[in-house]
Amino acid sequence: MEPVLLAAVIGCAGGFAFLNGFHDVSNSVATAVRTRALTPTVSVFLAAVFNLTGALLSTSLALFLTDAGLRLPPGSTGLGILLAGLLGAGSWGLFTWYRGKPSSSTHALIGGLIGAGGASGLLGGDNVAGSERVFFLQIVLPLLLSPLVAYLLAYLTVFAATWLLRHNSPRKVNQGNRMAQSVLAGAFALGHGLQDGQRTMAVILLALVAAGASTGTSMPLWVQLFAAVLLACGSLFGGWRITHTLANRLVRIDPLRGMSAQGVSTAMLFVGAISLQVPLSSTHTMTSAIVGAGANQRFSSVHGTELLKIFAVWLATAVVAAVLGAVFFLALSPLL
Repeated sequence: MEPVLLAAVIGCAGGFAFLNGFHDVSNSVATAVRTRALTPTVSVFLAAVFNLTGALLSTSLALFLTDAGLRLPPGSTGLGILLAGLLGAGSWGLFTWYRGKPSSSTHALIGGLIGAGGASGLLGGDNVAGSERVFFLQIVLPLLLSPLVAYLLAYLTVFAATWLLRHNSPRKVNQGNRMAQSVLAGAFALGHGLQDGQRTMAVILLALVAAGASTGTSMPLWVQLFAAVLLACGSLFGGWRITHTLANRLVRIDPLRGMSAQGVSTAMLFVGAISLQVPLSSTHTMTSAIVGAGANQRFSSVHGTELLKIFAVWLATAVVAAVLGAVFFLALSPLL
C-alpha cells in the first residue's frame, strides 16, 4: 500500500505546486498591471520564468523544514498525514481563489498537516512531531509577524521615495517607477520561487523519508525540477480573480507606491529564504505591503471593508485547512 500512497502524495504535491503558482502569481503581477508598468500577458510570462528560476536556485529551506521543522511518523501513517494535509490545503486554496481572496498557501499547508496529524493521534496513531521551539520561532512566528513588518516598511518606504524624487516632474517619477516595477515584478517572482517552490520539495522529501526511499539529507534533482516546472506552469495560467482584488478592490495605488510595495515584499522574501531560512508567505507580505504603501497618502485610499474580509480569510486559513486535513485523514484511515 505504501507505494500507492507515495505516488498519491507526489501527485497531490504536484497539484499543490500548480495551484500555488496559479493562486499566487497575482502577488507578482497585481501592482505592475494596475499601474500599467507591464501588460497582463508579459507580466504573467515574466512571473512564470522567474518562479521556475527561483525554485531551481536553492533547496536549503526545504532541507531545513524536513530536518528541523516537521517530523512525520514513518510508513503509511506519515504518508496519509501528508496526503490529507495536501488535500485540505488545496481545497482551501481553490475556495479562496474562487472567492477572489488572497490567502497563504503556507499557512494552509501547515494547518492541513497539523489537522491531519491531530486526527492520526485521535485514532491512536502517531502525530506530527518536532522541536516545538524551532517550529514556533522559525515557522509560526515569522508567518504571523511578516504582515506587520511588511506594512510598516512599505509605509516608511513611501516617505523615503517621495523625498528622493521630490525635485522630479510627476511624468518622470511615474515613468521611472514603472520601469522599477517591471524589474521588481521579476525579482518578486524569483523570491516566490525560492520560498514557495521549496514547500513542495519539502513535502515530497518528507514523503520519501516516510516511505524509506530517502534519508532526507539531500534533495533529489527530479524533486526540484518537478516542483519548479509545476509552479511555473501554474503561474502561466494566472489567478486573475485575486489579481483584481489586490489591484483594484483593496487600495488606490500609483506607480511610486506600487514600486515601494514590490520593493519591500521582494526584499523580505529574499532575506527570509536565503539569509534567515524562514518561510514567509508571499501573499501576506505583498498584500500587507500594498496596504502599507497605499495608506501613506493624504486621502483615504484603503477600502476597509475589503481589507477586513481578507483579514478574516487569513485568520480562517490555518483553522479551516486543519479541519479539512483532519476530515480527509479520517476518510483515508481505513486504507492506512
